[in-house]
Amino acid sequence: MNDIDIGGQLSHFDNWLSANRNLLIDSAINIAIAFVILIIGLIIARVIAKVIMKLMNSRGIDSTVSQFVSALIRYGIITFTIIAALGHVGVQTASIIAVLGAAGLAVGLALQGSLSNFAAGVILVTFRPFRVGEFITFGATSGTIQSIHIFSTTLNTADGKMVVVPNSKVIANEIINFSRDPNRRVEIMVGVGYEADIDLVKKVLGEVIERDPRILKDLGITIRLNEMAASSLNFVVRAWVKNADFANVYFDLMEDFKRVLDANKINIPYPQMDVHLYKTAEAVKDVN
Repeated sequence: MNDIDIGGQLSHFDNWLSANRNLLIDSAINIAIAFVILIIGLIIARVIAKVIMKLMNSRGIDSTVSQFVSALIRYGIITFTIIAALGHVGVQTASIIAVLGAAGLAVGLALQGSLSNFAAGVILVTFRPFRVGEFITFGATSGTIQSIHIFSTTLNTADGKMVVVPNSKVIANEIINFSRDPNRRVEIMVGVGYEADIDLVKKVLGEVIERDPRILKDLGITIRLNEMAASSLNFVVRAWVKNADFANVYFDLMEDFKRVLDANKINIPYPQMDVHLYKTAEAVKDVN
C-alpha cells in the first residue's frame, strides 16, 4: 500500500513538474538575476561611497560630514537595490515604497530641527565662511571659533565663555569674519573744541601715527575733519595694521592722542550745560 502511494505521489509530482517547468525556469532565472542585481548594487554602493568620501576629504570638508554623507548615499543605493531585486522576483514594491516614504516623512518631521542643523553644518564646512581660530560675529554673539561640528559650532568669547550655537542659527544671521583678511583698519574719532586750529590738530595726530612702527603706512592714512558737531569738531583717524596688532594699536593710539592734545593745549570738549538765573521784579521786592 505504501509503495503504491509513494509511486502515485511521485507520478503526481512528475506531472506537476512537467506542467510548470517553464514557470520554474523563469522563476529560477529571475531569482538569479535578482541575486546578481543585489551583488552589483552592493558593490556600486561601496565604490560610490568611497569616491564621494575621498572627493569631500580632498576639498577639506570635515571628516564627520564626509563620513555621514557617504554612509547616507551608500545605504540609499542599497535600499533601492533591494527594492529593484524584490521587484524582479515578482514582489509588489509599490507598497514597500509607500511605507518607506511614509516612514521617511515621519522621521523627517520628527528630526526637522536636527536636519536643519545638519544641512547648515554641511553649508558651513563646504563654503567655509569661517575656520577654527578665526574671530567672528553673528547676531549678538562674538567669539573665536573653537570647533565646527555637524550640528553645532562652538565659540570662545573674549571674556572666557564657551558658547555652543546650533548651525541653523549661525546660517540665519549675517556673519562678520574679522580674521580672514591679514590686515585690519583702525578707525578712531577725536573730538576737539571749536577754537582749535584744524591744521595743528591734523599735524599732532599725524605725528603720533608716524611714530608707531606697527602702522602699515603704505596702505594709506586718513586724518580729516569728519563732522562739525554741536559742541566739538570731530576728526576721523584711519590707519591699517596687522590683524593681530589691532586691539593694542587701537588702545595705544587713544592714549597717545590724549597725551599729545594735552601737550599742545588743544581742548577736548565734554558735555556741559549752562544755567542762567534771572531775578524777576517780584523776587527783588521779596528780598527787600
